[in-house]
Amino acid sequence: MPITHLDELLERARSLPRRRVIVAGAENRSALEAIVEAESRLPVEGVLVGDPDRLQATARALGLPAIPAARVIPAQTPEEAVGRAVAVARQHGGILLKGSLDTGTFLKAVLDPQEGVRTGRVLSDVLLFEDAMHEPYRMRMITDGGVIPHPDLSQKVEIIRNAVTVARALGWERPRVAVLSATEKVHPALPSTLEAAILAKMSERGQIPECVIEGPLSLDLAISPESAAIKGVTSAVAGQADILVCPNIEVANILAKSVIYFAGRRVAHVAVGAAVPVLIPSRSDRAEAKLLSIALGMLMSDVEALEPSRA
Repeated sequence: MPITHLDELLERARSLPRRRVIVAGAENRSALEAIVEAESRLPVEGVLVGDPDRLQATARALGLPAIPAARVIPAQTPEEAVGRAVAVARQHGGILLKGSLDTGTFLKAVLDPQEGVRTGRVLSDVLLFEDAMHEPYRMRMITDGGVIPHPDLSQKVEIIRNAVTVARALGWERPRVAVLSATEKVHPALPSTLEAAILAKMSERGQIPECVIEGPLSLDLAISPESAAIKGVTSAVAGQADILVCPNIEVANILAKSVIYFAGRRVAHVAVGAAVPVLIPSRSDRAEAKLLSIALGMLMSDVEALEPSRA
């Protein structure tokens, strides 16, 4: 059955095989809290990488018992922490979770050609959120707000493919993809509208399978049936998009954080395209968002192993 609610995602994750979650910079308060919660609710084992003294101090601040030394892989610097976490993932598999590190430091190690977990695919982040503003209740995705600053056309194709992989893992058959811009009209002065139109044509010709793509679409036309009707835009995607593809990382990141901070929605997100699922939540994200991301990472673990490399 398709997963249509984040509580259903947690329920599905409970039935999955046990996974290793490797936390780089585990002294981050919400990351440690999420791991403790995940271990009590899901079949996961946390591998904690970071400064042992700071980690124990965080545990005390959360009212947790002392963490056994055997559970901790010591690391004194952010670079050492992510390097050791990535090494565990490369050798033993699992799910990588960013803790107290900045995203740039974390991704540099993840994507290192020799020591990282990169494949021949593009890595991109997919954020899943609950949209209770529309009837019937549904979830949607935003991509890519965490990895590629200014994706070109070929990278946008891969960003869409990654999001479709996540959608299909959730049981969403033939997801509807809206390629966003400021307008639904093609304007030479707005390169994002030109690329959106090309992506829509590629979809029409079957070059990007297992989904239907429309673009360019403004945000209101992508998600609001009323706006689509008023503006006279009819398509398989207008007003009912499942996946929102943004022009660049700035738009996607701001849109995603607006969903969290203005609308107060629960979210989960996962970066796909590496040899293992990669979780890059903000250091300020609440523990609940990291718990939900762990559940999504668990769901993607088997899918990632089956996905072919894309040179």
